[in-house]
Amino acid sequence: MDSAEYERKIASRFATFDQDGNGSIDREDFSAAARAVLAEYGVTARSDKGQAVFAGAEAFWQGMAGIADVDGDQRVSREEFITGAAKRLRDSPDRFAEIARPFLRAVIAVTAPDAARTGATPEAVARVLGVLGTPAELSAQVAAALDGDGDGHVSEDEILAAFSGYCGVEAPDA
Repeated sequence: MDSAEYERKIASRFATFDQDGNGSIDREDFSAAARAVLAEYGVTARSDKGQAVFAGAEAFWQGMAGIADVDGDQRVSREEFITGAAKRLRDSPDRFAEIARPFLRAVIAVTAPDAARTGATPEAVARVLGVLGTPAELSAQVAAALDGDGDGHVSEDEILAAFSGYCGVEAPDA
């Protein structure tokens, strides 16, 4: 991958997290993602599931800030994301799984009553991707691809592996 392609991919990943488009990733971006998912599924923030989504979003934010917020201003700039988060996520996918899992688990639980046991349906995955800003046609393609065995469910581990792979962009000199 050449450096122009790498920059484009990193910019895309950064934009995924920068929900409000203000040029930095901060706690509010994670809260906005949580609110969007809950609104899509009609789940109140004060419910147990709503609280779990917000707690997961906070854990995700804290993990992201911990690996990327070099200057300690409680915002991750594009530069910090490129030099910190992307590199560390690429070098340590297990760390990414650790910080993302509580949020992803809570979101899966919101999508269906038995989702924690069986995983999310591809339709639910596409719906969540859509509310987080992924174009509808791409959301449907990604969700269908995640159900590799065709059983109608995408497990937490399958979602986590795909998300980790998406964020762990390979460097141009790798």
